[in-house]
Amino acid sequence: MEQSSSRNPDLQDLHVGIIMDGNGRWARRQGLARLEGHRAGALAVHRSIAAARSLGVGVLTLFAFSEDNWQRAPGEVATLLELFEDFLREETDWLRAAAIRLSVIGRRDRLPHSLVEAIEHVEELTAAGRAMDLRLAIDYSGRQAILRAAERVGDGSPVTAEEFSRLLAGASHAPAASVNIDLLIRTGGERRLSDLPLWEAAHAELYFTDRMWPDFDASDLALALDDFRRRERRFGRIPELAAT
Repeated sequence: MEQSSSRNPDLQDLHVGIIMDGNGRWARRQGLARLEGHRAGALAVHRSIAAARSLGVGVLTLFAFSEDNWQRAPGEVATLLELFEDFLREETDWLRAAAIRLSVIGRRDRLPHSLVEAIEHVEELTAAGRAMDLRLAIDYSGRQAILRAAERVGDGSPVTAEEFSRLLAGASHAPAASVNIDLLIRTGGERRLSDLPLWEAAHAELYFTDRMWPDFDASDLALALDDFRRRERRFGRIPELAAT
């Protein structure tokens, strides 16, 4: 994808990624168990998808479960995986009606069989969606995705960035070549990528908010998009030269 200096990109061409953080801390502040925070976070997922579609975002990637999250307590991991499966089964009809194509990126060999079945089912049923591409990252690691893609190069021959993007997509179960993230949002007040979208976020504008994920709503997304529109994306160029 060719990149150029731009201040007001068309949202239909915009790829927004969100690192959804803060469920556990939100629950603690409410005097609730961590698991209740994850359940509240699941509601925020639906709100954010609906908001992104209504705002005209072209691609939305939600980073839900990183490879590092396997280190959490087994009970918490099991609940998260159950929530993912429930979400996929419960939201399929709505996603189809909204013409949203869903794909799940990340490893699948460590996921429960029932969750893999739910993933494949919703991917098949929403494949015709054209209003927005929704990517849900489960058991995802940016570094591991790059390593797996590098293994596919095979004979050591040089590859272009576009070719490597296709290899990376294949290594992550993405339906098409990896698309550059334009705006990467992280909720919960942290200021790091946490081994998530390393390749795709190379030129991303970063937006950090203290809002905990369960509280994130359409107004928060709109604020992030407004902030993005005010930024000048140079990609290393000098603006007056890029315009000539």
